[in-house]
Amino acid sequence: MFPHQERMQKSTTTSGINHLLMRSPSPHPSIKPYQQFNTINPWLRRFSKLTCLSTLFLIFAGAMVTSTGSGLAVPDWPLSYGMFFPPMIGGVFYEHGHRMVATGVGFFTLLLAIWLGIKEHRRWVRNLGYCALVVVIAQGLLGGITVLFFLPTPISVIHGILAQIFFVLTIIIAYSQSKERCKREFIRMDAQGKFLKLISFWTLLIFIQLILGAIMRHTESGLAIPDFPKMGGTWIPMFNSQMINTINQWRFENNFDPVTQIQIIYHFFHRLGALIIVIVFCILNFVAIRNYCTHKSIRTTLIWLDFFVIFQIFLGISTVLSQKSPQITSLHVVTGALILGLSVLLFLRVSPLSFKNLKQQVFQS
Repeated sequence: MFPHQERMQKSTTTSGINHLLMRSPSPHPSIKPYQQFNTINPWLRRFSKLTCLSTLFLIFAGAMVTSTGSGLAVPDWPLSYGMFFPPMIGGVFYEHGHRMVATGVGFFTLLLAIWLGIKEHRRWVRNLGYCALVVVIAQGLLGGITVLFFLPTPISVIHGILAQIFFVLTIIIAYSQSKERCKREFIRMDAQGKFLKLISFWTLLIFIQLILGAIMRHTESGLAIPDFPKMGGTWIPMFNSQMINTINQWRFENNFDPVTQIQIIYHFFHRLGALIIVIVFCILNFVAIRNYCTHKSIRTTLIWLDFFVIFQIFLGISTVLSQKSPQITSLHVVTGALILGLSVLLFLRVSPLSFKNLKQQVFQS
């Protein structure tokens, strides 16, 4: 190609892109369309991802506290044995370590909220940053109350659920800062209303399963049914006195405290939820392959979701068979959070950018 031809081609390409951008409706009238790709601060984008990933690590650290029975290894709050940094031995390592990681995440969230408040021009994103800050403060207070009142079950369960909600908020904030979402301002992608409904149902199902898991963990019901694939020695549990006696006999022989019928029911519903999730997930894969097999980002998200759902099933079985190994149990908890996060990301990548269009796609399809 001759030099003058190359210059003409570059000029034509540049003018074509500018023409496309100028024709695209700008979602922010105060900002010109060709400036949209430069409105996101690259360091803010990276920091939002760092906050998201650090939250995932915090969930793992919290899971290790419960899995090792270290919730009251440090009985005072906000100090630890009257110190800022006690000797990190035994359960103190897990409990105080969890507090240190939580402090770091709280500091990251404070910086993120301030940064968004100063640099972000979209009000809804700024509000998300403020909401995340409120949630992380509430989460810290709940953690303190959990210790001071000797691990009350309702507070402990709420503490675990709020951690998942905070993680979801960090994912939405990180996606709002992504290059992908910025480019989607100018690319029309027709969302399938039925598929959106299916993803919404799937994500809600995962969240409910995490709630059941939190209830099971904080009521000491993780080994209320200690065998797999059978339940109390039978394929179909009857929840009668014979089943309870069989389970408690096993627990006595393995130096575990006896369980009650309600604990067995909690555990059973968590297993039942896992079965429903597997069925819905097969349907989700089938529909996604039919509608989005050529969409790279959606296909990649679905592949990762496939991997972690299969891995989570393996971890759930291993948790029971290993008699709740702390490492396996904690991996099971954090993988559940990761599945929720990937489900939210899949929803964000498929759904329309505006809430108005999202409602139209979901409720009018």
